[in-house]
Amino acid sequence: MSKLVKKLVSRDIGSKLVGVADAVVVNVVGLDANSNYGLRKAFRNKGISVLVVKRTMAARATEGTSLRPAFNDCSGSIAVVWGAEDFVSLAKEITAVSDSGQYKLFEIKGGVMDGDALTAEQVKAISKWPSRQEQISMLVGQILSPGSNLVGQILGSGSKIAGQLKTLVENLEKGAPAESAATEAAPEAS
Repeated sequence: MSKLVKKLVSRDIGSKLVGVADAVVVNVVGLDANSNYGLRKAFRNKGISVLVVKRTMAARATEGTSLRPAFNDCSGSIAVVWGAEDFVSLAKEITAVSDSGQYKLFEIKGGVMDGDALTAEQVKAISKWPSRQEQISMLVGQILSPGSNLVGQILGSGSKIAGQLKTLVENLEKGAPAESAATEAAPEAS
């Protein structure tokens, strides 16, 4: 391949990876056409993109970006996988496909997160982290829990006082003396 063609191909690869900060590198070499199509369709339905490239072309195309470290320890043709809601969700999907055994030649090679290269083991470890949605739900629960406990405590005491005041007002409306109304309401407090 001439230098001009290599430059054009790497520019095309770079344009497809613009804005991608985190990705996983996998091996799909050897998958038959039907398996490859099924894998890509399953990923596409989950908002995950797959790009099969030669490692040297991908390295050249991502020079100076946060994706570049992903291609240091690879060789030959690889697939760059990116997308999903967040990197943890992506790692979960990739690990699930890898562990399922449905695609026997599918193998995690590594990845990159926040500009740091990851090994296959690190990608699998990240897949066990809570996803963005799970983290948000845990955070909201932690934020709301003290407030709901406080409201429950205030309403519990407040309802007792409101009940005593209501009894006092009802007794006063019936014409009972204020002193007897107060003594009738006081036993409810104990």
